This record gives sequence, structure tokens and C-alpha cells, in this order.
Amino acid sequence: MSCKKFSFNSIANIVSIVSGVSLAGIIGVGSYVYLNKDAIIEDIKEAAIESVMGGMGGGALPIGTPDLAAPSDSAAAPAVPSAGLGIANF
Repeated sequence: MSCKKFSFNSIANIVSIVSGVSLAGIIGVGSYVYLNKDAIIEDIKEAAIESVMGGMGGGALPIGTPDLAAPSDSAAAPAVPSAGLGIANF
């Protein structure tokens, strides 16, 4: 039976190669994100707007919609007593 011994040099070389490949990957992904950040942000904005607008059933917000008036029989908001100097006293 033969048992191959690993030397410290071979282990250090393997660790060095793994470290270099990892560093190259991190630099590559970071560069890609930095160079394409505007396109990535726009894609995320469009996806967010689509998810919000998709639930509305329409494609665009209505423009020129009149504000709804309060019903004539609604109660007025209660007055908040003041503690002075414009600070509300709750």
C-alpha cells in the first residue's frame, strides 16, 4: 500500500489558485455591476412599476380626475386644544 504524502508547498499552491480564482470572480462581478448599474436600476424600476400597475387593471394613471368632495352630512374634525406656542396638547 502506497500513501501519497502532501507537502506544504502543494497545499499552499492549491490555496493560492483557489484564492486567485475567487478574487478574479469578485472583481469581474463587481466590474459588471458597476458598468451596468444604470441599466440594472432601470430594469428594477420597470419591474416595480409593472408589479404595482399590474394590480390596477390599467396601464396608466388617470389624469385630471376631480377631487371628491366630502359628503354634506359628514362630521367636522374635532378641535385639538392647544397647550400654547402652537404645540398640540393630547
